[in-house]
Amino acid sequence: MIELKNVKKTFTLHNQGSAVIEVVNDVSFAVARGECVALTGASGAGKSTLMRMIYGNYLTQAGQIRIGDTDIAQAEPRDIIALRRKVLGYVSQFLRVVPRVPTLDVVAEPLRATGASTDAAAERAKALLTQLNIPQRLWSLSPTTFSGGEQQRVNIARGFALSFPAMLLDEPTASLDAANREVVLTLIEQAKARGAAIIGIFHDEAARARVCDREIDVSHFTPGIAA
Repeated sequence: MIELKNVKKTFTLHNQGSAVIEVVNDVSFAVARGECVALTGASGAGKSTLMRMIYGNYLTQAGQIRIGDTDIAQAEPRDIIALRRKVLGYVSQFLRVVPRVPTLDVVAEPLRATGASTDAAAERAKALLTQLNIPQRLWSLSPTTFSGGEQQRVNIARGFALSFPAMLLDEPTASLDAANREVVLTLIEQAKARGAAIIGIFHDEAARARVCDREIDVSHFTPGIAA
């Protein structure tokens, strides 16, 4: 479902004499349906950069990044947007939403974007918010006013609202207490069971051991870090 072939990423530092920094080089691996793969490696190895490349936020200098039949490295912006709407979900560490939009609408929006009815989208959003222990009194408020842990749970609810065939998870259990951590791990296990291909960054070793089928050390693809 997710396949990377000979992927390379560099950054050009225009304010430092146009110096070129090679972040990762010759990255190749695949993730099957129903599999969860953890990206590991030292800080600065390029884990988050690689995730952003797979999602299409960063350009790729070389190689292929295929999500189903779409090569993210070559796709037009409109094709990447369409892919994100129905195929590729992303739960980042940070909640980015339009201010003043109620939490219930924030979580329901991915479903409405695919044509689900307002009622069906709202019911799914309510179920997830309840499961993630977001009090009903907060559903009509913007999540921008919430605590960090509450925002993370809203972010997770939004990311799991739709049954994406492929998912990217960036520290999904960070800032969560034990009870909510358990809920998130269960959601990941359910996504795997329905056949989602998942790539994640998990600094929580116990969480990684529970939900991930294997690990890929990004340091092996990082110039100057690889052993």
